[in-house]
Amino acid sequence: MTKTELTEALSKELNLSTRTTAGIVSTILDSMTNALANGDNIEIRGFGSFIVKHYEPYTGRNPKTGKETEVKAKKLPIFKVGKDLRETVNAGRK
Repeated sequence: MTKTELTEALSKELNLSTRTTAGIVSTILDSMTNALANGDNIEIRGFGSFIVKHYEPYTGRNPKTGKETEVKAKKLPIFKVGKDLRETVNAGRK
């Protein structure tokens, strides 16, 4: 599902204009992005949680050349699926 598809589905579900729901979706995603950028975690009960994981710098190796290279410290957002979502997805499997 794309952002546009989500906007259209929300528009139909709430009987609102596409422009209004596009603003709602953008506001939610921007708020989530800002929270993660600030190092906050996001928890949506029944769906899952987003956490920011910090990785220390390390010495890596270029797989093509075998040359060692320094990899800088970084932070990455990680999604952990919630129990309800996991069960729903598994129940939908054939």
